[in-house]
Amino acid sequence: MKHNAVNVVGWLGVIAIVLAYGLNIAGVVAVSSYVYLLLNGLGAVALIWESSTKKDWQLVVLNIVWALIAIYGVLSAL
Repeated sequence: MKHNAVNVVGWLGVIAIVLAYGLNIAGVVAVSSYVYLLLNGLGAVALIWESSTKKDWQLVVLNIVWALIAIYGVLSAL
């Protein structure tokens, strides 16, 4: 059961990041918008959790950086 929940969270993270990118490319949201930044940040956090359970440390590091960039963007927009 835990394995399935982790996979679902991982897929939701992927969907959030790809959705943010797609919405930006379609001109629906700007890269500085809260929607874009939150989708990226939440997606990265989900992927950090999923990747860490698999001990995939390269993806953990990538998504930590991704989340920190999103947090910086949100704080800069305040």
